[in-house]
Amino acid sequence: MKKKYQNAFFIFGLAVLAVMASQLDYTEVWANIQRAGYWFFAVVGIWFFLYLFNTAAWWVIIRSQGGESVGFLWLYKITVSGFALNYATPGGLMGGEPYRIMSLAPKIGTERATSSVLLYVMTHIFSHFWFWLLACALYLFIHPLSVPMGILLAVVTAFCLTAIWFFLKGYKNGIAVSGMRLLTHFPLLKRKARRFFDSHAEQLANIDSQIAALHNQNPRTFATAVGLELACRIVSSLEIYFCLLVLPNVSLGFLDCILILAFTSLFANMLFFIPLQLGGREGGFMMSTSELGMTASAGIFVALIIRLRELIWTGIGLLLIKATKH
Repeated sequence: MKKKYQNAFFIFGLAVLAVMASQLDYTEVWANIQRAGYWFFAVVGIWFFLYLFNTAAWWVIIRSQGGESVGFLWLYKITVSGFALNYATPGGLMGGEPYRIMSLAPKIGTERATSSVLLYVMTHIFSHFWFWLLACALYLFIHPLSVPMGILLAVVTAFCLTAIWFFLKGYKNGIAVSGMRLLTHFPLLKRKARRFFDSHAEQLANIDSQIAALHNQNPRTFATAVGLELACRIVSSLEIYFCLLVLPNVSLGFLDCILILAFTSLFANMLFFIPLQLGGREGGFMMSTSELGMTASAGIFVALIIRLRELIWTGIGLLLIKATKH
């Protein structure tokens, strides 16, 4: 990646992070860190290992495409930085994915870089739907079912199954060509999209063929990538469990933490256009914890600790943008 683009990503992310950090009440932050004690470091530290899951899923996808591969540690750096930009960018994928493509393209070519990033993004989102579907089934096994909750679970299940079908269709046929054709129907974009489509039709078709190859020709690799992402979702529930260990009179187990994370992430992703999902994440925690019999203050405490973890790792990811072999 050219130095000027790298600097642009870094400066933009740093500016957004500074704005977000300025919104915190540092007296409250320090009080909650003291309350969490050493479990706060466990919450922050576990993401070193969780990003290994994300990197492994992307690495498996890149290797499945053949040709030159990339180093795992270098890809880990790009993964952490990409997620940091996604956290800091309104709309999420507008920041991290271009950075990943531009970083990877000099090593494996633009087409492979683009297809691998698209595949990873699809796999990352695809695993969310399986996670939410798993949480619906889990709730039925460990909690009594009320009529309102039954209706909610039915709606979420139908939504997840529909999304899974849509993604499987996208894996089978690719999304680059169809996505660009869709843009040609938007009033403000159709002229530029049409010119881009006409001049890059062959490259877009090649990207789609590489996307389809993972699902059609490498089903084991596809299952491995999805499994790694799903495992990351499940293991990340530990950070909620660590937060709850310091709260008195709270007896929720790890399975309940999976339900809290599933509901919170579902609610927060509905507000994907907000940087760092500010407000949506906190509201999701408060609603999910209250449904499981916890107080609102407990939900706020968990949300604040996890918000601090996100800010710390966003800062780490932005610093890694500037890191080099030297």
